[in-house]
Amino acid sequence: MELGPHLRRIGNDIVAAYLVVTDDGITLVDAGLPGHWNDLLRELDAIGRSPDDIRGLVLTHGDSDHIGFAERLRREHGVPVYVHEADAERARTGEKPKTPMGPMKLGPTFGFFAYALRKRAMPTTYVSEVVQVHDGDVLELPGSPVIVGMPGHSPGSIAVHVPLAGAVFVGDALTTRHVLTGREGLQPAPFTDDPAEASASLEKLAGLQASWVLPGHGAPWHGTPADAAAAVRAGRA
Repeated sequence: MELGPHLRRIGNDIVAAYLVVTDDGITLVDAGLPGHWNDLLRELDAIGRSPDDIRGLVLTHGDSDHIGFAERLRREHGVPVYVHEADAERARTGEKPKTPMGPMKLGPTFGFFAYALRKRAMPTTYVSEVVQVHDGDVLELPGSPVIVGMPGHSPGSIAVHVPLAGAVFVGDALTTRHVLTGREGLQPAPFTDDPAEASASLEKLAGLQASWVLPGHGAPWHGTPADAAAAVRAGRA
C-alpha cells in the first residue's frame, strides 16, 4: 500500500509494518508477523524491488508481533536487524513481564488473535543477532532514520523518524485502533509495561516534523506528531 513517494505499508489495521523506499535501497520498520513475509514479497514485486534491496530492518520494540519475519530476512538475505539496547534481549528471547490485558470486547479480541494465527504468529521465531541502537542515533540506512527513545510500552520502545518520508513510525507508543476493543482513534496501546512512562514519553514526539504518524496497529494517521501525542494524552480520538 503506497502512502507517499517514499512510503509504503504492508499488513493492515490489525498489524502493520512499513517500507521506506529510496534510490539507494529500502529500510523496513518492523516485521509484523511471520506470515507477512508473503505480503512483503508482493509489495517489493509491485515496485520492482526484491529482499536484496533491503539495507536494514529497524524494530520499534522487541515484541513478537513486530519481529515476525525479522530472523528470516536476516538469515536468508543478510539484512541487519536494529533494536534499542533495552529491548535486545526481548527480541532475542521473548523475555518480558506479564501485563494486564485491560479492557476488551469479544469480537475485536477474537479477530486479533484469529488474524495472528492466520499469519503464523506461533511459534515465534526470535532474532538471533541484533544491532543495538540508542536514543538519538542516526542510522546509515536509506532515509537516514533517527532513533527516538520512547520507553514505556517496553523499556526499549522507540519511534523512528524519517524526514525524507515525512513520517514518524511509533510502534506501540500509541495506537489508532485498540486491538482488544476495536475502538478507533488516537489512544494508548494495550499490553504496555509501564503506562505512566509511556504517557510521559509522548512528549518526545512534540518536536518532530512529520506529516504521517504510523503505528504498528491501526490506520496511518495524517497529521503532526505533536497533535497526535496531545490527542492521546488528552484521552480523545
